[in-house]
Amino acid sequence: MIEDRTALKERLDRATAHLETPVAAVDLAAFDDNADQLVARSQGKPLRVASKSVRCRTLLERVLARPGWRGVMAYTVPEAIWLVRSGLTDDVLVAYPSVDRTALRELTTDPKLAAAITIMVDHPSHLDLVDQVTPPGDRPAVRLCLDLDSSWRPAGPMHLGVRRSPVHTAGQASSLARRLVARPGFTLVGLMSYEAQIAGLGDLPPGQALRGRAIRLMQSRSFPEILRRRAAAVAAVREHADLEFVNAGGTGSVAASGSDPVVTEVTAGSGLYGPTLFDAYSAWRPTPAAFFALSVVRRPAPRIATVLGGGWIASGPAETSRQPTPYLPAGLKFKPDEGPGEVQTPLVGAVADTLRPGDRVWFRHAKAGELCEHVNQLQLVDSGSVTPAPTYRGEGHDFLG
Repeated sequence: MIEDRTALKERLDRATAHLETPVAAVDLAAFDDNADQLVARSQGKPLRVASKSVRCRTLLERVLARPGWRGVMAYTVPEAIWLVRSGLTDDVLVAYPSVDRTALRELTTDPKLAAAITIMVDHPSHLDLVDQVTPPGDRPAVRLCLDLDSSWRPAGPMHLGVRRSPVHTAGQASSLARRLVARPGFTLVGLMSYEAQIAGLGDLPPGQALRGRAIRLMQSRSFPEILRRRAAAVAAVREHADLEFVNAGGTGSVAASGSDPVVTEVTAGSGLYGPTLFDAYSAWRPTPAAFFALSVVRRPAPRIATVLGGGWIASGPAETSRQPTPYLPAGLKFKPDEGPGEVQTPLVGAVADTLRPGDRVWFRHAKAGELCEHVNQLQLVDSGSVTPAPTYRGEGHDFLG
C-alpha cells in the first residue's frame, strides 16, 4: 500500500541521511521475515543458503543463525575457501564445477578445507584436473557432488530449462557415479538437481498473460517428470555411494522441492532480498528487503526527475525484466526512450513534481546478490538504527574474477 511504502521511504531516508548516494540498504525486519517464510515453506527440509544471492558475510551469518538454515551453497572454490577460513561455516557445497587450479591446490592440501567443502562434478575430466593439481596419494579425500540435469525434455530435441550438466538420465547418473567412486582420492557424498524451469521462472510475467499460462502448463508437467527421474537417479547412485545429501530447488520452488521424498535439503537465497524477478511468482512473493538509492540531480521538465546513475542491469536475457525498478516514492517509471542510464536516469510520473535536487529515489534490483557488485557496503536498517556491513566487493573479493 502507498502508506506502507511511504513509511518505508521515510525510514530508509532517515537511516541513511548521513551517507552519500548511491547507497544500498537491507530492511532487516523484511529479511528475517523472508528467512522464516522460506523455512515454513520447506516442508521440514533444512535450507542451504545460496551465497551468490546474498554476497554479504554479515547477512550470511545472520541467516545461518536462524532455525531451519544449515550450510552454504557457494559459487566458486575461492569463495568456499574464504567462507571456511573466516569461520562462517564448515559445510560448503560449490554449485558449479571448478577449473581453478590455484584454489583446488589450496583445497587439496588442507585437511580442514577438504572436510568442509564439496565440489561439483558432471564428468570424469573434473577429477582429472584435481589429480593433476595434487595426486591422490598426496591429499585428503576430495568430497564430490554429482550434478543431475533437471531440465524437461518432453519430445525429441525439445529442451526446457537451463543447460547445466550433461547427466540427464538415471542410467547416466549411475554410470558416472560408478566411475567417480572407482577413482582413488575422491568420495561421492551428494547429488544436486536444480529444476531451473520451475525455481527460476516466474509464472506471472507482467503483461504477458498467454506466456504465463504456457509457463504454468509447462511447470505442471515438468515437475512430476523430475520427481520420477530424480528418484530413479538417486536410487541408481546409491547403489555405488552412500549419499549424505540430495540437494534441489531454489527460492521459486522451495515448497515443491521440499515435498520430494528423496530430497534432503533445499537451496534458497534470492528470497531473502526479494528482488523484482520474484514479483512474477504466484506461489510465494517475498517481501522486498533490499534497495538502492540514487539522488535527484535535476528537473528538466514537469513530471520528470533525473537521478545520477541507475543502469544497474541484471544478468540474463537483455529485456525489461532485467532492469531495476523505481520503487520509492511510488509512481515513477523510466522514460521509454532512455531507460536506466549509465550516468543519468530520467524518471517520469506525476510524483516527480514533488522531488527536488538532493531528494532520493529508492530502487529494487531485478536480481538479488548482483546488487552487491555495485556497492562496498550494505546499510542494515533495523527500525530506526543502521549498521554498515561490507559486501564481498567491500571486503576486496571478486570471486568470479
